[in-house]
Amino acid sequence: MSRMAGLPAVHPVAGLPAAVRIYEVGARDGLQNESTVVPVAVKAELVRRLFAAGLPVVETTSFVSPRWVPQLADAEELLADLGELGRSTNAPVLVPNVRGLDRALALGVRAIAVFGSATQTFAQRNLGRSVAESLAMFEPVVEQAREQGLWVRAYVSMCFGDPWEGPVPVASVVHVARALMDLGCQELSIGDTIGVATPGHVVALLDALGSAGIARDTTAVHFHDTYGQALANTVTALREGITIVDASAGGLGGCPYAKSATGNLATEDLLWALHGLGVHTGVDLDALAATSAWLAGHLGRPSPSRVVRALAGGASAENGNL
Repeated sequence: MSRMAGLPAVHPVAGLPAAVRIYEVGARDGLQNESTVVPVAVKAELVRRLFAAGLPVVETTSFVSPRWVPQLADAEELLADLGELGRSTNAPVLVPNVRGLDRALALGVRAIAVFGSATQTFAQRNLGRSVAESLAMFEPVVEQAREQGLWVRAYVSMCFGDPWEGPVPVASVVHVARALMDLGCQELSIGDTIGVATPGHVVALLDALGSAGIARDTTAVHFHDTYGQALANTVTALREGITIVDASAGGLGGCPYAKSATGNLATEDLLWALHGLGVHTGVDLDALAATSAWLAGHLGRPSPSRVVRALAGGASAENGNL
């Protein structure tokens, strides 16, 4: 790596939080959209490297049906490989229903996430149910998980735009978000699944969620970078009091049920901005960039992250290769 790797000039800006908790989704949300199945040994090594880089939370896999997401059909094998690490409260797994929860509980999982939709069309395409039916499906999942002492997160997809329905009313998002939190979920992640959000829309939604009694300190943002707005939207959210940000190592990801969805906000790109702003993350950017470069080698293509590519280019120049 270059001597400048992980070391942007630090210039704090008023109005931002002192620290941000990054919720890493690359091992699950990133790999689920790959056209080929990544070997379980590589996935396990990825999770270990992500934690070693200092990421506080790493979502490891999903217990959805292998027919839906064949790339994550090895969930049991992965968690067996990870051992205690995979049973940590800092290693959530995604579950869609009671059957998925039972599979997770059998392996000693201590944290889960459920995933709802703000729109009817995506709920049908992603879950095969209406919004109301999906909320009813999640109710026993959350109830049983909380009874077992698990930590529960709720995702809401299509919070800003839907490829079939167009712009999504803020009130629709608030309705689903409030319903999921009323079930007993402890954290809410609002997702810009197709990457169409802009900063003003972010402020409007966060204000509406706050008016509905959903606190900023239990709300996370999850932006995709389809139109290059993910980082701008994230900084806007931080100015509004958000301190939890979803990101994907190397910028991997998308959604297999929304073809216009491209990669998540790259964790390295987020880190470069936050470190430059003097916001504490506890994550080693050099180690994470090296991990994403390693994974890109296994995937057979360059990392989508601009920061990963820039740091790799700096190292090549230092070695006389450019």
